[in-house]
Amino acid sequence: MAQLATTAVAFRLVTGPAEMGEDAARAAGLTPEVVYELRADCSTAADTRATAVIMSALRVDLILFVGGDGTARDVYSSVGDRVPVIGVPAGVKMHSAVFGTNPANAGRLAGLYLTRNPAARLREAEIMDLDEAAIRNDRVSARLYGYARSPFERHLVQNAKSGSRPGSEQDMDAAAHQLAREMRPECLYVLGPGTTTQRIACALNLHSTLLGVDAVLDRKLIGIDVDESTLLRLMSGRESRIVVGVLGGQGSLFGRGNQQISPKIIRHAGPENIVVLSSIEKLIALGGEPLRVDTGDVELDERLAGHIKVRTGEDRSVIYKVAS
Repeated sequence: MAQLATTAVAFRLVTGPAEMGEDAARAAGLTPEVVYELRADCSTAADTRATAVIMSALRVDLILFVGGDGTARDVYSSVGDRVPVIGVPAGVKMHSAVFGTNPANAGRLAGLYLTRNPAARLREAEIMDLDEAAIRNDRVSARLYGYARSPFERHLVQNAKSGSRPGSEQDMDAAAHQLAREMRPECLYVLGPGTTTQRIACALNLHSTLLGVDAVLDRKLIGIDVDESTLLRLMSGRESRIVVGVLGGQGSLFGRGNQQISPKIIRHAGPENIVVLSSIEKLIALGGEPLRVDTGDVELDERLAGHIKVRTGEDRSVIYKVAS
C-alpha cells in the first residue's frame, strides 16, 4: 500500500473491510471505498471469494491480494481471467506466478500497471497449489488450477515453481551424501523444507518432514517440523548451520515456505553458516535472475544480499548472486 500511495496517477481504491484491506489502506494514507461487510470477527476464504466477486462486478482494473497459493486460488475461482491480479507474498505456499518477488515489488508492479506503463505488460500466469494427496505420500507435486491475467515485469514478479530435471537427481543425491558425511559433531543442522534437503535426511537414514523444518544433531533427528521458538531452544549454546534448497523457478532462499527459519534463527546461526544446495538446472532455469531473500527484516535481507556458494554436486559448487 505504501508503494501505491506514491503512484502519480489518480485512482479509485475499493477494498474489503478491516483486515481485508481497509486497515492497510488507511495506514498508508489512502481513502478506500469498502465494498464488503464481514459477518464474523475474522475473515475466511469465503469472504475472500465474495469480495473478489463484488470487485469483478465493479469492473475494477486490478485486484491486489495478500496471501499465498490458497488465496490465489480463492481469487481466481471468483474472477477467472476477467480481472488482472497481483499477489502480495505473505503465505507459506507460493508456487503461483502471480506474486511479486516481495511485498514492495508487488506494490511497485501495481503502480506501474495503473499508470499504464508499458513495462508492466499482462501475461497469463499459472495458479498453482500443492497436491495434498501427494504430500501425504511424501511427494511434492504442484497442481495447475488455471491461468490468471497478471501484470508482468521481469524483476518484480516470480515465476511458477518448477522442479529439477531427472538428470540432476544423481548430482543432488551425491551432494546430499557428501554433506551428511561432513556433518560436524555437536553441531546442530537446521534442514529447511523440500525434496532437496530431504535427500540429506535420507542419506542419514532419517525420516524427515517434507514441508516442515527439522533439526539434526550428531546424525540424529532431535526436532521434527519445528517452529521458531523450538529452533531457538535447540540452537542455544550450540554451533548451528542452516541447510536450504532453492525454490525452483522462483529462486527463493528465505521467505517462501520456510518462514520458521526466521531472522532470529538466521542471525543466531550467522549468514556464514548457511548451506545452499541446488541442481545446476534450477539455477540455469532462473535465466540469470538472482536468488531471492525476503525474511521480512530489511536490514538482514541487505546483509544476505551479495553472493553465496551453492552446492550443485559432489565436490562441485558455483557462486551465485543473492538479492533482497
